[in-house]
Amino acid sequence: MEILTPQQLHQFDNLELLAKQVVEGFIIGLHKSPFHGFSVEFAEHRLYNSGEAVRNIDWRVFARTDKLFVKRFEEETNLRCRIILDASSSMYFPEDAGEKGKPGMNKLRFSIVSAAALMYILRKQRDAVGLTIFSNEVEWHSRAKSTTVHQNLLFSQLEQLLQQQQRNKVTAAARCLHQIAENIHQRSMVVIFSDMFENADDADEIFSALQHLKYNKHEVILFHVADKKRELDFEFENRPYEFVDMETGEKVKLQPNQVKEFYRTQLDKFMKQLQLRCHQYRIDLVEADINKDFTQVLLPYFTKRSKMM
Repeated sequence: MEILTPQQLHQFDNLELLAKQVVEGFIIGLHKSPFHGFSVEFAEHRLYNSGEAVRNIDWRVFARTDKLFVKRFEEETNLRCRIILDASSSMYFPEDAGEKGKPGMNKLRFSIVSAAALMYILRKQRDAVGLTIFSNEVEWHSRAKSTTVHQNLLFSQLEQLLQQQQRNKVTAAARCLHQIAENIHQRSMVVIFSDMFENADDADEIFSALQHLKYNKHEVILFHVADKKRELDFEFENRPYEFVDMETGEKVKLQPNQVKEFYRTQLDKFMKQLQLRCHQYRIDLVEADINKDFTQVLLPYFTKRSKMM
């Protein structure tokens, strides 16, 4: 099995199965890479502590290893993880059709599959996970739990989000992130998937909201999800285009070369600010290009987790 790429996702109709394939492909690929030996083992047991009830000891493991291990139960949690998804209309870019009539890859679809893969890992490791979806408001928020029933609910919610296609749904990332920060009461790993594209005048508010997430000593990973070729590098043929703001519906007709230099200068200015603030707040900022495979998401997750445990 090879690492699954975004372009291969149309082969799978079930999100949980897709998440499993993404994770297993990543692990197999990892063992063939320079990161061979990097620990991504799923914890199904833990060492027996003297004085505990013996009824939970796995005697089969003892027979093989001569060591006492107890089976992990779903309520036993090593890590609490909060996954935050930006579902504003800009996350539906690009709207290209996929192969054989299947939906094409866009930022939201990439983020949903990435989130599902992380949820699959968290389930295997008996960790608690909560999900929050926001746009101009917090649309859905769950508590962090490790039960199978709860995680099935989260997969179902992501499946529903996959079916949506909404224009003119603006972003209020700063306000929503402040609200989310107020509702995370226990130290957690906070994983954000967002393009962070909001009104440039509100940049300081965005940075303030990110700082708020660090207030209770949460470990934060911000995946800046983008179509690098078109959104960051602004690579378009030099011919007339009509660009449509997916959040406001505003339209503008122009040739890309007329604005490319200005666009990239402004974007580079914002990205440097974002990188600087994330460094100051000790937030891991990860560029996630929707045209590349999911190693760019899973490897930073495992790296961050290994530092926390």
